[in-house]
Amino acid sequence: MARLVLIQAALFLAPFALYALYLVWSRRSMPAPDNWHPLAALALAGLILMAGGFVALGFLDQSATVGTYHPAELRDGVLMPGHIE
Repeated sequence: MARLVLIQAALFLAPFALYALYLVWSRRSMPAPDNWHPLAALALAGLILMAGGFVALGFLDQSATVGTYHPAELRDGVLMPGHIE
């Protein structure tokens, strides 16, 4: 779960990091508060990357289970763990 959160956070923050590197490299300053169009575009780009990350993880995740889950049960006083058949 932590891996998923970290991947999605990195995808969201990537456009902001690239923009910060661009500002440092070009020696420009942060835009004035009345001109925040770049930040809105960066947030939108981050959200699009996050959505793409969720879609990619859904298709590429190898931990998908195939079969029927049988929950844990109590047999003759012994707890049998749940399993997938």
